[in-house]
This record gives sequence, C-alpha cells and structure tokens, in this order.
Amino acid sequence: MQLTVPVLTPFTRTLLLLCVIAAPALSGVLPEDRADVLYHSYDGGGISINGPSVLVRKKVGDNLSLSANYYEDMISGASIDVKLSASPYKENRRQWSGSVDYLHGKSTYSMGAITSKEPDYKANTTWYSVSQDMFGDLTTLTLGYRRGWDQVYRDIKNAGGAIVNDPTFHQRADHRGYSLSLSQILTRNAILAFNYELLTDQGYLANPYRKIRYLSPGAGNGFTLADQIYPNTRTSNATSLQLNYYLPWRAALTGKYRYFHDTWGIGANTVELDYTHPWKRPIALLWGGNLTLDGSLRYYRQRHADFYSDLFPRADYQNFMARDRELAAFYSFTVGGGASLEFPRLSWAPWFQKSSLNVHYDRLMIHYGDFRNALDAGQYGAGNEPLYTLNANIFQAFVSIWF
Repeated sequence: MQLTVPVLTPFTRTLLLLCVIAAPALSGVLPEDRADVLYHSYDGGGISINGPSVLVRKKVGDNLSLSANYYEDMISGASIDVKLSASPYKENRRQWSGSVDYLHGKSTYSMGAITSKEPDYKANTTWYSVSQDMFGDLTTLTLGYRRGWDQVYRDIKNAGGAIVNDPTFHQRADHRGYSLSLSQILTRNAILAFNYELLTDQGYLANPYRKIRYLSPGAGNGFTLADQIYPNTRTSNATSLQLNYYLPWRAALTGKYRYFHDTWGIGANTVELDYTHPWKRPIALLWGGNLTLDGSLRYYRQRHADFYSDLFPRADYQNFMARDRELAAFYSFTVGGGASLEFPRLSWAPWFQKSSLNVHYDRLMIHYGDFRNALDAGQYGAGNEPLYTLNANIFQAFVSIWF
C-alpha cells in the first residue's frame, strides 16, 4: 500500500529527503568528511513509520566531494481515508542516493540521483545545481533543476491470500522542478535567504487506494464509494524567505515564511520560528563536549483543492473528484525540541576529528476544516460526522562522526 503521511506524497517525500540529506554544498565550501547514522520514527493517524538511514560524505582532493545515502521506512497501519476501502498493511520502502559536488573557484557544481522502491511504488530522481559566490562572498546565488520518474502500482490479494501487484493497474508520473535561491549576508549577525521553486507534475497523480464518496440515502451508511478522478497535470509554485539572526550570547534565532499555490486551487502559508542555544554546563562539561539545545514552532494553513469534497451530492458530479485528505482544508501546529552533544577528538580513536549525538522530537497536530471521519457515518449520518483531527509523534536520533 502506498504510504500516506499528511501533505507528503511519495514524490514530495523524495524531494524532502533530497533537500535534507543530499542538498548541494554552500558555494565555495565543500561538505566536511563525515558519516551519519540515523533512526527515525513517526506515529500518528493510524500509521507507524520507522527505520534507519546512513549517510557518508568524503572529499577527493581539494575540489571534489562524494556522498552516498541509504534510507529505509518500515510502514504499518492505514490512514483513516484508506480504511474506508482497504485494510491495514505492512511494507518497507528503501531509498538509495548519491551526489557529487565539484568546487571551481567561487562556483560549486552539484549533481545527484535518488531511487526508492516499495511494493507498489518506484521513484527515480536526478538533480543538478550550480552555486556562485558574488560581491565579495556576501551573496550566493544557486540555480537547480530536478527530474523525477515514478511508476505506480496497486496491491491486491490473490486467490491464495498473498499480496501482489494488480496486473491490470500500472501508471506513470513525471516530475520536473526548477529552483532559485539567493542568500545575502546583511550584517555580521544577520543572513537573509530567498527561495523560489516551480514544480510541474504530469501523469497519474491520484492515490489508487483512496475513494471519493457520494450521497446514496438507501445504501449502507448513506454513501457509496467510487474511484477518485484527478487532473493529469499540476503546476506548483513556492516562495519563501528566511532570516537568520545571531544573538550576542552565541545563540541563533531563525524566522521563516513560505507561500505555496498550485493550479489545483490549493494555497498554503507556513510560518516557522526556530531558536538554537549553546549550553556548556553542567552536562556538557561533565562529558567534555559542547551541548546545543534547539526549539521550534511551526504553523501551516491550507485551503482545499478545487475538485475536493468530503461528500459529493451524487455520482459523476463533476469532471474531477477527490477525497484525499492531503487536498482538504486544514491547519496544523508543530512544536519541537532537540539537543546535540558534540564530543572532541577521542584519544582512543585519533582518526575521528570529532563526533556528536543528536536527538529531536516533534509533536504534530492537524485540524481538518472539511474532512470528516466517515467511519462514524453509521452513528452520525453521512456528512454529519465529526471533523477529523490527527496528532502525531515524530522522533529522530542520529550520530555524526567527522573524519
């Protein structure tokens, strides 16, 4: 079954991981040689996801850096909208990626590839970027391009009860992304960054397990299920601003704003505030290292897609129809905090320059404005069910080693 986490489609998850793990280096500086071992966990909305990730970066000479990453999701459960038409499931999603950064003067050229596979979804992405330092290294301009090819399948039970791909269902989707980033050092303590991204999607963009529902007073709980019908194209635009300010006591405050809209009628606003604070005692001194604490608060609001409805008046009501909660209207809060304990060079491991232990926890709270818990239709009646809310716990722990 295809994984469904709020507002994270498989392609979006791939791009997110690309930005977090395989992002190009800052212009003029190659990434440090390091290895990261990560464990991540998500639990919410009837779905549990956990798994490991391993990342290794290594410079070759003074101008070339290579990286490789393995990432795995072990998924179980089913989201509330999938439960209407499918049963809970278990599956693994595995992802491999690699990248190359080449430094030439004040320019950094980067490229990479990502491939991920789960029983009913295969995704391949390549990306390229070039960064240039300008105006005395106070300004950095980055241009990027991404291309993705996805293959979509649908799992069914065969006569023997085993889960197999439906031989009658095989769809494809193509994705292209264009990005522009501009980073400007304003003062000794402030950096402003502007980012713009254009995404175009074409092909099968729906979810084969989710269904729409329409009123049928004489049937079951008062509604009938039918397949979703999506447009086969989508164009999205996202613009964001980020201001980093370094405080006198070596702490840092970061403010972010992002606006998103697409040709499906979705519009979204994101506001985020992060605070990072170094703290040297008492734990850090006890271990001989440096302790850094961080906290974050994120607010997100989205309006629904033009062709979305929780309950359609009748069958074939319009050309395109969807009841995917990722396309519904909702707002969410995410509150998080974490700690990083950095250790100096160890006497028994002189080949390690330093190492760190990092943990981070987020609490995600989503409130839907027009998506109802259809599983309660028998109690309240179709269209009168309570609005759905989702609470999730997200945890990450990883060890980094510089060598």
